Amino acid sequence: MSFDPAQALRLAHDTLDIEAAAVLGLKRRLGDDFARAVALMLDVAGRVVVMGMGKSGHVGRKIAATLASTGTPAMFVHPAEASHGDLGMIKAVDVVLAISNSGESDELAAIVPLVKRLGAPLVAMTGQPRSTLARHADVVLDSGVEKEACPLNLAPTASTTAQLALGDALAVALLDARGFKAEDFARSHPGGALGRRLLTRVSDIMRSGDAVPQVPPEADFSRLMHEMTRKGLGASAIADADGRALGIFTDGDLRRLVETGRDLRALTAREVMHAAPRTIADDALAAEAAEAMEKFRVNVLLVTDADDRLVGALNANDLMRAKVI
Repeated sequence: MSFDPAQALRLAHDTLDIEAAAVLGLKRRLGDDFARAVALMLDVAGRVVVMGMGKSGHVGRKIAATLASTGTPAMFVHPAEASHGDLGMIKAVDVVLAISNSGESDELAAIVPLVKRLGAPLVAMTGQPRSTLARHADVVLDSGVEKEACPLNLAPTASTTAQLALGDALAVALLDARGFKAEDFARSHPGGALGRRLLTRVSDIMRSGDAVPQVPPEADFSRLMHEMTRKGLGASAIADADGRALGIFTDGDLRRLVETGRDLRALTAREVMHAAPRTIADDALAAEAAEAMEKFRVNVLLVTDADDRLVGALNANDLMRAKVI
């Protein structure tokens, strides 16, 4: 066994060229059948049941997962297991998407008549539009390719890429028809980075109650410093008796004030604060808080409620702990 780096690179280029051509070739064959398949899946009262053997089965699992995460109820059922009891998972209200490049898979052929007897619509994704599977199907999606990327033209390569791309096309068409939005995607991915960005609210991570550093405008400088040190936010709000934020004083403001050489003990919070501080609503997305900090180049935001009263505060560290940034 010998390894030729130049040969490996050439085969890699050939593989990508062949698979890219296979995907582009699907465009020429998309038509009414694709639209019918989307309509069936869009109107399904049950679930889209995806089936496939071997490599087509692996692709089918991914297609089912993509459909489910983009608003179309879906699951994968293994054809061999279906013959031994799992067929009971399929109901007349479902739509079956059967995937087979040859369209002659024995395992699928054994259960297709039973699926038809149930009354569930059958969508076939196959590279052979005249195959047994295609003849039994209500809708046929042609996923055929001219050749596999495998030099022996045997291992499923371009054909599985085409199946995967066609499955993605179905999912994208369906999510658009359903009006599926980023927020919907986040709800099905609450543990992911997108879920955190789109589901986490400022109120979920802000400091509230006694954890919010704040002093009245007439407070002396010593009290202001004590409040900032005790709460550890890196800033303190200056709020009036009604709880409205009049201003803010930060660690950066302190450093700049020290450089002036003024007698700090004689100053009040009103004299040193920045009036009209940057605020964010408590029901805003935490991602919006991160964007505001970046836009205005601040590390602390005061949080207000619908009545513009101070209800919380947060800094960049709070956002990082929540993995929003």
